[in-house]
Amino acid sequence: MAKILYYGTAGSDDPTKATLPFLFAGVAKEAGHEVEVTVIGEAVYLMHDGVAAATRGVGFPPVSELIQKVVGLGIPVYV
Repeated sequence: MAKILYYGTAGSDDPTKATLPFLFAGVAKEAGHEVEVTVIGEAVYLMHDGVAAATRGVGFPPVSELIQKVVGLGIPVYV
C-alpha cells in the first residue's frame, strides 16, 4: 500500500484536468492505497457546489459526482 497525495490546480477553465485528481484518488483508494487530495489555485473554486456541478471533463461525470465519491470513500480533501 502506497501513500498518495493528489494535487488539483485546474478549475472550470480546464474541466478535463479538473476531474483528474478526484478520479485518480477514487481509483487509488479502491485499490487499497492511502490517499489524500489537495486543491490549490483555480481548483479551489470547485468546492462550490454550482461550479463543481457545471464542470465536466470530456468523457467524465461532473466534478461534483467525483467529489461526492471521494468524500464517500473517506478521502480527505484539503483546500
